[in-house]
Amino acid sequence: MRCLILLILPLILAACGGPAEPVWAPDAAVERAAYMHDGPARVTLFTVISTRNGSGGHSGLMINGRERVLFDPAGSFKVPFAPERNDVLFGVTARTLSAYIDYHAREAWDVRVQEVDVTAAQATALVDAVKTYGAVPKAQCSLAITRILAGVNGFEGVGVTYFPTALSDDFGQMSGVRERMVTDATADTSHNVIFQERR
Repeated sequence: MRCLILLILPLILAACGGPAEPVWAPDAAVERAAYMHDGPARVTLFTVISTRNGSGGHSGLMINGRERVLFDPAGSFKVPFAPERNDVLFGVTARTLSAYIDYHAREAWDVRVQEVDVTAAQATALVDAVKTYGAVPKAQCSLAITRILAGVNGFEGVGVTYFPTALSDDFGQMSGVRERMVTDATADTSHNVIFQERR
């Protein structure tokens, strides 16, 4: 089975892959949006999972440290109130977070949300790592996240992988992880409305 996966992986990546798309929001936009959540230092993994066959479609990583950022590697989520720099979204308020989950939870997709409290040093290391990683090519969301986690103490049990569900399974084995599943029925129902910038 493993040999078969290794043989077809290049075909999968060629079919849904593509070059990275660098984005660099202006300093003023990032500074204006910067948000510090008053909760504990925490890492949250989002895994988008097919309701048809259980396969993983996407991975995202939110870090709450000296500021709260969302690393959405090779993602398509865009809102005017969360400026982006190379797949790192700033201004991750409750509104942005709700929009992100709502965007991904659909009839065909559920969102597994897994969170774990970390030390301030771990959160700082992860924020720094996502900011310096650079724009991520298509189909490499989980690869980017697992490479970043592999470089931070405490995440040694998370193996480097291309597959979102493999990442989620490893992450779920960490001590203290809390998990919930968001479906289209339980996500915010204001599809598209929440994405409009308030004036």
